[in-house]
Amino acid sequence: MANRFKHTSIYLIILQAFSAAAFAEEVTEVQDAPTVVTVFGKGKTRQVQDITSVDIIKALPGASPLKTLEKLPGVAFQSADPFGAYEWSTRFSVRGFAQNQLGFTLDNVPLGDMSYGNNNGLHISRAISSENLGRVTLSQGAGAVGTASTSNLGGTVQFFSSNPADEFGVTGAQTFGSDKTSRTFARVDTGLLSSGTKAYFSVTRQRTDKTKGSGSQDQDMFNSKLVQTFGNDKLTAFFNYSDRKEVDYQDMSLEMTKRLGYQWDNYAPDWQRAVNAAKGIFTGGVNSLDDAYFEGSGLRKDSLFGATLDNKLADAVDLKTTVYHHSNDGQGHWYTPYTPSATGAPIAIRTTEYSIDRNGLIADLSWDLGQHAINAGVWAERSKHTLTRNFYNASGPQDTDYFLSNPFFTGFKQDFTTTTTQFYAQDTMSLMADQLKLNYGFKTPKVAIDAVSLVGSRAAGHIVASKSFLPQVGVSYSLNKDDEIFSSLSQNMRAFQPGVNGPFSQTQVAFNLSAATIKPETSTTLDLGYRFKRDNFVGSIATYYTKFNDRLIPVATCAGIVGCPSTFVNVGKVETSGLETAALWTLSQDVSWFNSFTYNNSQYKSDYLDNGKTVAVSGKQVVDSPKTMFKTELSYENSEWFARVGGKFTDKRFYSYNNDASVPAYWVMNLSAGYKMKSFLGLKDFSVQVNIENLLNKEYFSTIGSNGFTKSDPAGTEQTLLTGAPRQMFITIGGKI
Repeated sequence: MANRFKHTSIYLIILQAFSAAAFAEEVTEVQDAPTVVTVFGKGKTRQVQDITSVDIIKALPGASPLKTLEKLPGVAFQSADPFGAYEWSTRFSVRGFAQNQLGFTLDNVPLGDMSYGNNNGLHISRAISSENLGRVTLSQGAGAVGTASTSNLGGTVQFFSSNPADEFGVTGAQTFGSDKTSRTFARVDTGLLSSGTKAYFSVTRQRTDKTKGSGSQDQDMFNSKLVQTFGNDKLTAFFNYSDRKEVDYQDMSLEMTKRLGYQWDNYAPDWQRAVNAAKGIFTGGVNSLDDAYFEGSGLRKDSLFGATLDNKLADAVDLKTTVYHHSNDGQGHWYTPYTPSATGAPIAIRTTEYSIDRNGLIADLSWDLGQHAINAGVWAERSKHTLTRNFYNASGPQDTDYFLSNPFFTGFKQDFTTTTTQFYAQDTMSLMADQLKLNYGFKTPKVAIDAVSLVGSRAAGHIVASKSFLPQVGVSYSLNKDDEIFSSLSQNMRAFQPGVNGPFSQTQVAFNLSAATIKPETSTTLDLGYRFKRDNFVGSIATYYTKFNDRLIPVATCAGIVGCPSTFVNVGKVETSGLETAALWTLSQDVSWFNSFTYNNSQYKSDYLDNGKTVAVSGKQVVDSPKTMFKTELSYENSEWFARVGGKFTDKRFYSYNNDASVPAYWVMNLSAGYKMKSFLGLKDFSVQVNIENLLNKEYFSTIGSNGFTKSDPAGTEQTLLTGAPRQMFITIGGKI
């Protein structure tokens, strides 16, 4: 470890001269500054950063807030669509930890790991409209011990919705753009009523075609939030509903892209060509059943409710209680040439069908004892999840953008009941007139899964992941009012997952062989950083080291559309060391320049066995883990005009475990510009905004691992890549009455 920190220190010295990460003393509104929107909390013992509503507003309306976070150091984000909301393609990683190894919450309510085919949550793009978000907090290394997540090996992302306004108002915005995009947003705020109540209700309707091929990606949403005060107590509640339908892009390989081009996609609406291909009659450069299918799509309906009661029990004692409910129905459709319909057509519709019904409670008790700020709490959740593989008759190019029923065959069906309990406690000590802060605490997660196999040969059984003591300690020391150093050490565990990518995706025989010895993934992370601010320059720099044990991966055993049971293997240890730094330079009252740089070295430290054969991955870079990333953004803003132009560099990424297959590094630039007026034709806060995504129309690979990662692919034939969206332009008109 000493050698690793020595090497990291060299990088720190080299880079300290030109970059650091922006911070402010508190999380505050910064509407008058063009880009002072990335804020750090002074005195925090962990690497914690915020994106405020200022950044979210300037982003493309409807864009995933995860895409907004990609400007921060340590963050890698990819998606095949310009909004970053197409869930099959969305990939969000921090410090080499993948999306399903991070934790996510909305207003304290857990969103699970937000992976495709999720079993215990939902994606943020379905949980709330981006227009209703007020703030997003990222903790790159480790979230607070009270975070409601059992997947946050790496870090946590906490989303916070905006509060209802104190004055009555109607807000609206209309977006038009490339590929027939139309997004309508409308929100009504009741204002503060005499009863102490205020609330808002909003509706969102988005329609857009894919950037290539045939099909659309549409969504309807309803959001609502209520705040009620009772003297010193406050009740906050929200209810959100989403109905999303998205047609898939075809998964590509390097070889396919060279042979068929970046714009290649599935056959729809050409049904006859899909039928011919299913019979082995290929045309137009196609030479395989898997070069294209007729179509694929995903459908999701979600209802999410959360209510938090803040009780002031005494002057120094507060109790915060959150209850929540989430229900989900989902289907993923794939026209498969590997299974004929019962009617005789050479193609059937293969579905993966999901349902989630989960309920939970989070209670947190806080004591302010002067030098000590103590809080302790408990999180409990019970989730029921059903996973089914069905096959339906396909008779032609009919619209199947709805939930199918009455299959002619069921491949497998599993029911999962997951029970989660987690207790936590921590103390933050303030010493030397708040110049020194010490934080120490622990959590005790326990996650039990009971699986029942109703149809098919996939596994059933009982499995538990638990730790009786996962500690977290941290310290921050203010050298003066403008300079601060901080450090933290934390341990985390990721629970086993039911559903598509967990140990129950194996056969019963394979599960029985591994169940007695399988261990949950764990990580130990050490952070060390320095924050500072000057009159026109603010920043910080952080270095980190993570040891990751018992990394579990599902290895695909056939083409994704066939859906064979996966092999679930332990690839052993992973070690990560790196540097995160960014800089915000205020060039003038109206102009600022933001930069961030990331160096991340994530390597496997153990070989693993797959079907008795050694796979030599020790010393190899972790898949989908770019070593370097760089973000630069120049902004201008005065009382009327604003503009931002930014670029992001992402280093090459491996998609094979032995590093013989990768996609090249790439730069992508985006532009946002607009005009705003306090009033116009009876409207308040009138604005016109233009967003151009992929400004230079770069061809690149965005998502990798869409069909999982492979051991080796020297020929570049593995279909697990998605291409990035071409240049897209959008215009938004908005205002209030």
